[in-house]
Amino acid sequence: MRDFHLHSNYSDGAFLPAMVDAAAAAGLEGIGLADHCVVTEREAARDERARYGFTLDQTYERRRRAIDQAREEADVEIYDAVEMNYEPRDEDRIEEFLTDAEFQYSIGSVHAVDGRSVQSASAFADLSEAKLDRVVDRYYENLVALVDSELFDVAAHLDLPERTPPLRGRATEDHYRRVAAALADSRTVPEINAGRALREASIVHPSEPFLDALRERGVGVTVGTDAHRPNEIGDRAAFLETYLDDRDIDPVAPPGLER
Repeated sequence: MRDFHLHSNYSDGAFLPAMVDAAAAAGLEGIGLADHCVVTEREAARDERARYGFTLDQTYERRRRAIDQAREEADVEIYDAVEMNYEPRDEDRIEEFLTDAEFQYSIGSVHAVDGRSVQSASAFADLSEAKLDRVVDRYYENLVALVDSELFDVAAHLDLPERTPPLRGRATEDHYRRVAAALADSRTVPEINAGRALREASIVHPSEPFLDALRERGVGVTVGTDAHRPNEIGDRAAFLETYLDDRDIDPVAPPGLER
C-alpha cells in the first residue's frame, strides 16, 4: 500500500526521518510528503501561515534535499508533494508557485470559508443556524472551484466540515452530487482520508453517502493517512487497507505520478 498524504516538520508534522522510518516499519511501499503551504497576500491568511509554519514555498528546496538524503537509505519510496490551502482568489499565486516548484504531485484543500477555519468550532459560535448552513454551502462551492481550477492532482478530505460540531451534518446529497460531477469531469482525484478515522468521532473522509456519489460517477480515489506523527502511520494504514477491502475499492495514484 502507498500513503499519498502525510506531513513532516516542514509544516506541522514530526521530523521527516522519523516519519520515513515509521512508514517503512509499517510495510508501506511508498509515502507522499505533502506538507502544508499557504500562498496568499491576504493578511489574515498570512497570519495563519506564520502561526503554523505553512511556508513550504520558502523551504521546499531544503526539504527536497532532505528527501534525496532519505531516499538513499529508506526502504520505502518517497514522493515530493505539497498540500496547498485553496481559495479561489489565490489561484494565480498558487498556479505560479506550483509551476515553479514542480512537485511530483499536488494536493489541494479547502480549510477556511470567509476567513473562518472550518476545523474550529469557536470560529462559528456567533453564527445563526441559517448562517452555519451558508458556511457549508460556501465550503462546497469552494471545493467545486478547487476541482474546476485543474491546479491539483488530489482533492483532500472532501467533507472537512464534518470534523466540526457546529457544521457537522449540514451537508446534503446535492452538495455531494455537485462535487462528484465536477470530479468526474476533472483530472483531480479525491482521497479517502483516515486522519480522524481512529479517534472517538470515527470520521472517514468522505462519508459513506459522499463515497456512494463518487462511485456512481465512476470517480476513482486515492488514499492518505494524513499522519502528522510516526505512531499514527501504521494503525491508519492498516485501517485503510481494511476499509478498501471491505468496499472492494482499488485506489489510484495521484495523476502527477503517472506523467
